[in-house]
Amino acid sequence: MTEKAQQLRSQLIRNFHEIPRERFERAPRYESLVGPLSDGTAARKLGCGIDTVPSGKQTCPYHFHHTQEEMFVVLEGSGTLRVADELLPIKAGDVIFIPCGPDYPHHILNTSNADLKYLSISTQERPEVCEYPDSGKVGVFSKGPALIQRRENSLDYWDGEA
Repeated sequence: MTEKAQQLRSQLIRNFHEIPRERFERAPRYESLVGPLSDGTAARKLGCGIDTVPSGKQTCPYHFHHTQEEMFVVLEGSGTLRVADELLPIKAGDVIFIPCGPDYPHHILNTSNADLKYLSISTQERPEVCEYPDSGKVGVFSKGPALIQRRENSLDYWDGEA
């Protein structure tokens, strides 16, 4: 390949079989092997990662986004999509579309006896606000550290103002 072709390849192409993966674990419920596919690419509005979730585990709490849309492509295995307080079976080959907003709180659970592997694709709008209906938390995510609170701990708009 030419130097230009090599540079384009490094900016535009990732192989999910070849990227480094990191284990995330928060016992007893959360565990996954995660690989950030879009990191270091030329992508500005799309993010993508690959997740492998062991039997009986999940990657994140039940939540919904105010600005980001998500899509999940199930590559291997089967499990359950909890969305809008319903449980939907999912399997290899399924493509899941999650619009932003409170009508679609969601998370994916591995309810099978084998690993569940999927691509997580999302728009990358920042700042982003995420709500967690099960725990009553609200998270604000920007380029820096996240701010996560419960609504009952919220300050009055005028607190501390003259």
